[in-house]
Amino acid sequence: MSLIVQKYGGTSVANPERINAVADRVKKFVDDGHQVVVVVSAMSGETNKLLQLIKDISKKPSPRESDVIVSTGEQVTIGLTALAIQERGIKAKSYTGSQVKILTDNAHSKARIINIGTENIQKDLADGYVLVIAGFQGADENGNITTLGRGGSDTTAVAIAAALKADECQIYTDVNGIYTTDPRVVSTARKLKSVTFEEMLELASLGSKVLQIRSVEFAGKYKVKLRVLSSFEKNGDGTIITYEEDHKMEDPIISGIAFNRDEAKVTVQGIPDTPGLAYQILGPIAEQNIDVDMIIQNIGHDGENDFTFTVNKNELDKTIEILEGLKSHLKAKQIIGDPNIAKLSLVGVGMKSHVGVASKMFRTLSEEGINISTISTSEIKISILIEEGLLDMAVQSLHKAFNLDQ
Repeated sequence: MSLIVQKYGGTSVANPERINAVADRVKKFVDDGHQVVVVVSAMSGETNKLLQLIKDISKKPSPRESDVIVSTGEQVTIGLTALAIQERGIKAKSYTGSQVKILTDNAHSKARIINIGTENIQKDLADGYVLVIAGFQGADENGNITTLGRGGSDTTAVAIAAALKADECQIYTDVNGIYTTDPRVVSTARKLKSVTFEEMLELASLGSKVLQIRSVEFAGKYKVKLRVLSSFEKNGDGTIITYEEDHKMEDPIISGIAFNRDEAKVTVQGIPDTPGLAYQILGPIAEQNIDVDMIIQNIGHDGENDFTFTVNKNELDKTIEILEGLKSHLKAKQIIGDPNIAKLSLVGVGMKSHVGVASKMFRTLSEEGINISTISTSEIKISILIEEGLLDMAVQSLHKAFNLDQ
């Protein structure tokens, strides 16, 4: 008998028909002798409806009250899912994040999990219950409801799997695995049977929407066996996330192409080259809980620097406002924000042992007339910023150039 944690996203529980399909799948696992914990998201579109209600009431809503409101979407789903499982003659019990005792910090809308209490749910599992747990939410040390950010149900599922030492964590979504790139952009994109933890971590952080980055971090830290499958297919092995010691075959040079249309570029121009420059710019931004991604610093011959980084487009205006307030202190000549960019990244552990990947990438884009504004690299990835309108062409050209459809 295995302990399986299954997570179902919003499209997988979008309506009563889909919830009944989830219950049928759960029953099959129970009939096969497995213990099952189900983690669910809010029904598709519900979180957006709740966010709109908040906007309709308040221009500057309290983060605490916003979390109280948006967390209700999952509460509806766990109750409905538990009822559907019960209708199939199986004992089931629903749990909110606070009932599980998912302890988080107090960063509302972006809370991080500190600890998970497992005593109650382990007892229920031993008594033969299927547990249905609300994803995306927890509570801080004062009992305030917190949420983990969009996509946080993945993190909940992997954290639960780690705490229970589950045999496998299955992420059910509307795609049947991890692809070489988004099939909506490249029709010949190929499903990967497996991907290394390193690659998945990079793909998730670089814009792949299949798994949330924090869930991959959790999986890697606690060596949770992680599999991505489609809730719309009855059969299929999906894609399994492997760890380095499990990866026997020679790795391909490039495993996938990730991209993100949600970033904006910020450049602070003409800053005197002084110690602590990066902290003076990024410190105040971090204090406002704004995540920074790519960071590039250029040192000119005249003793002045240009400092470039990317943020989410939704936080561009706030970032520019902060920097304008620091402009005189930094002695900067200009603050420039550019929302019309996209980030594209090649990812593959094979880069560690193969040369010429960067030159092939740049040559391919040059032949298509695509200009690169920013470049960042690591051992297993190359990330660039390009004009947003040219993104699809760039992805299609690189997918073909690196034979990812074969």
